[in-house]
Amino acid sequence: MGNPCDTQMKLVAGAAGYVLEDVPHLTDYLPDLPSYPNPLQDNPAYSVVKQYFVNEDDTVTQKIVVHKDSPRGVHFRRAGPRQRVYFESDEVHACIVTCGGLCPGLNTVIREIVCGLYHMYGVRKILGIDGGYRGFYAKNTVTLTPKFVNDIHKRGGTILGTSRGGHDTSKIVDSIQDRGINQVYIIGGDGTQRGAAVIFEEIRRRSLKVAVAGIPKTIDNDIPVIDKSFGFDTAVEEAQRAINAAHVEAGSIENGIGLVKLMGRYSESPFYLEGRGGLYEFIEKRLKENGHMVIVIAEGAGQDLLSESLQSMGQQDASGNKLLQDVGLWISHRIKEHFSKKKMPINLKYIDPTYMIRAIPSIASDNVYCTLLAHSAVHGAMAGYTGFTVGPVNGRHAYIPFNRIIEKQNKVVITDRMWARLLSSTNQPSFLNPRDISEAKKEDQPATGLLDGENCKDRKSMTEDDPCIS
Repeated sequence: MGNPCDTQMKLVAGAAGYVLEDVPHLTDYLPDLPSYPNPLQDNPAYSVVKQYFVNEDDTVTQKIVVHKDSPRGVHFRRAGPRQRVYFESDEVHACIVTCGGLCPGLNTVIREIVCGLYHMYGVRKILGIDGGYRGFYAKNTVTLTPKFVNDIHKRGGTILGTSRGGHDTSKIVDSIQDRGINQVYIIGGDGTQRGAAVIFEEIRRRSLKVAVAGIPKTIDNDIPVIDKSFGFDTAVEEAQRAINAAHVEAGSIENGIGLVKLMGRYSESPFYLEGRGGLYEFIEKRLKENGHMVIVIAEGAGQDLLSESLQSMGQQDASGNKLLQDVGLWISHRIKEHFSKKKMPINLKYIDPTYMIRAIPSIASDNVYCTLLAHSAVHGAMAGYTGFTVGPVNGRHAYIPFNRIIEKQNKVVITDRMWARLLSSTNQPSFLNPRDISEAKKEDQPATGLLDGENCKDRKSMTEDDPCIS
């Protein structure tokens, strides 16, 4: 079939370095498709709107800060309703599927796709696919109406169920074709969007009039290009409660340590435990100064420091994600062990709220954001765009080619001002020596894990017998 990414983006060049990274359209491979006036112009809810439709030439710039002589750079097509649509309302047979792990806001996105299709465009045939991608051919569907989804945004999880990986693209497209589905809304993370890209390519190969729209989902907020992923604000609010609880526990006992593990599969920065400048030394110093402290650790941190004898090291889940050991439990044991040897009494409380956070309903700001994402996807599919995902870029919603979403992940950048602000406001160490910082600046890349054995011998702040706890 070739590389799906090769045909998921159309480049349009212009003056002063302008480049539009456009998304596919149904007419790219079905050139004789008829178009119709957008029914929104007759929708009473939109009667007070001065301008119903976005301009066809509207784009959103990826980089908002530029120098006076720099080129205009990369743009994406602006999301929103168009004057012409490529589906008649009674022709549309849409389906919605949720994949991957849970995230606050999933039900809200489902609800708003259904209500957007129904109330804005008069669509009456909407199916929910039960149990992720495999549900296309392995499970029953659910008929979705505004009445059915009315209160689902008040619940956590997804009413459609979910699963990870393990799907058969040909079977999925066979099911889409057999059921007469012509709009597919896919809600999920990078693995899900990667699957959506392959599904789009198979649909395109078969020359089917089917629009494929993705809504990117991750609780880690590590999706590139877009400003923020839905559910992240909710996760931060709930995580703050866990951190506050840890602080209360730690502050109520002598030498109290509150240890909280939060999401962040690949976003961690380097750290080490022993020797001068290590975590143990910092804990001892902070306890002597304040009598208590709170440590927050990402779920993906410290994996290189865990014992290599653990059986799941290097293994992956069905979506291709690295299986993680419980670094919070591991580091809590190491801290207790260290201070026990030093004859320094500590009281450590370990809190892991990660699955609770994933399962809660979204807060109001996330609900509004989910509505905008859902409506942008609906407008795009009705206008004939396909093979795209939606999201805000510098505050404006845009249609983004799948390959830009799945080509990499955002990670913590240890050389930017945001990381410096974090370190200074919390008065925590960076665990980096000058060589680390120099190399990070040279590569202009974020740190993606902890120090390996080769780096250990170059670290002058560590003791000679410290093997980086490998």
